[in-house]
Amino acid sequence: MPFSTRYAPATHHSRLGDEFYDVVQAATFPAHILRYRNHDAEWRIGLDGLTDAEWIRHFGHFDPLPGSLPQPLALRYHGHQFRSYNPDLGDGRGFLFAQLMDSVDGRLLDIGTKGSGTTPWSRGGDGRLTLKGGVREILASERLDAMGVRTSRTLSVIETGEALHRGDEPSPTRSCVLARLSHSHIRIGTFQRLVANDDQTSLKHLVAYVLETYYPHLANEPDPAAALYEAATTRMAEMTAQWMTAGFVHGVLNTDNINLTGESFDYGPWRFLPSFDPRFTAAYFDHSGLYAYGRQPEAMMWNVARLGECLIALSSLEKIQSIFDEFWEKYERFLDISVLNRLGVNEISRKSSQHLRECLFSFMEESQIGFEFPFFDWYGGPKSQKRAISGPHASFYAQDSFRPVRDALMQHEPMPGCDLSHPYFADGAPCLMPVETVEALWQPIATADDWSGLHATMGHIARMKAALNAQPHEGAG
Repeated sequence: MPFSTRYAPATHHSRLGDEFYDVVQAATFPAHILRYRNHDAEWRIGLDGLTDAEWIRHFGHFDPLPGSLPQPLALRYHGHQFRSYNPDLGDGRGFLFAQLMDSVDGRLLDIGTKGSGTTPWSRGGDGRLTLKGGVREILASERLDAMGVRTSRTLSVIETGEALHRGDEPSPTRSCVLARLSHSHIRIGTFQRLVANDDQTSLKHLVAYVLETYYPHLANEPDPAAALYEAATTRMAEMTAQWMTAGFVHGVLNTDNINLTGESFDYGPWRFLPSFDPRFTAAYFDHSGLYAYGRQPEAMMWNVARLGECLIALSSLEKIQSIFDEFWEKYERFLDISVLNRLGVNEISRKSSQHLRECLFSFMEESQIGFEFPFFDWYGGPKSQKRAISGPHASFYAQDSFRPVRDALMQHEPMPGCDLSHPYFADGAPCLMPVETVEALWQPIATADDWSGLHATMGHIARMKAALNAQPHEGAG
């Protein structure tokens, strides 16, 4: 079937040159069973007309998409992993497969992979992804997208018929190959590698490329490195604030997992909070709680500092330091805005927004109400008062600790388009994603190849996105 008129291939990354990547080949898999294709995302890039067989040819066998990259590119980078520098990173089980233009907003989108085979950077790994890992990535990325968080999107999951052995899953376990959409796969670690190699020429080239490709309005700034630093770290501050108000714990906030367009990606041991708990940790191997929920802003600030170190030589210490010093203030401002968005209410003033956020988080931590319930029960502020105080969590809202939240909320007008008659609210319960839910969805897939639970959950996520009227954000969807 011919590609849609919305299909617009690109090859931007090849402009960087082979210093930034290695040309690789995808693995050959014994089976190709299509388990998931993202119909929402595929429409935006003009791939909605592909038959399932054509889809598998491109995202299971990795035949090049016409007019895009002729061969997959395994990207080179370094990174701090749990704050220890590792120069032996790079794409070890994935690659950049293609680049396309988003037909809605005109921005460049990467199609990257996970589980597509070994590369020169595999470090002895098998380059594969478990099917459970692919399912978890679908759930994380699509729920975050529904909540308006800037994130990658899972485009495709194809089961590949191999038996994998892993220490963190009952083995042998099933395998898959995943494709995701993200506006960029250039990481903080991409810059760190060039600094470690003392490659100033490539560093200048990378700064110019990122500005031209992702921040074109800044391409003629007199201090390109400082302009890039301010733009990228602003987006990182916003993304972090969105995680915190979504109750999301990424789990592995290493510098190779933070990209220059400030969107969340690479979902491994992620969790959503059951209730407000700053000490909640997602990764079983994070013994010190370095990337616990409440430490994520600090972790991102640490990563932002590492990017700044890479750019000082192209700007000045004073300028980079001044931008870095603004990070926390930006983060807190975005945190207030994100709370308003999650509650579906308009802003009155910056002071009142901060007060509402502080009162709400204090109540949530003290009461230990489920993290998602206040946002669901009080969506639209005053518009939901009767619904909330007569609902299943009324006893929480009768507590003295909630009175400041209620008083603050009553002063805010609902956002335009706030529709409490939407089926999502009629369901009577929010879309929750605790680890128990994830395990319950996986179990029938693992034992009986029963995908009905996952399909039902994806329907709930879709209703959530429609009800919250998630405005087009800077993410990939």
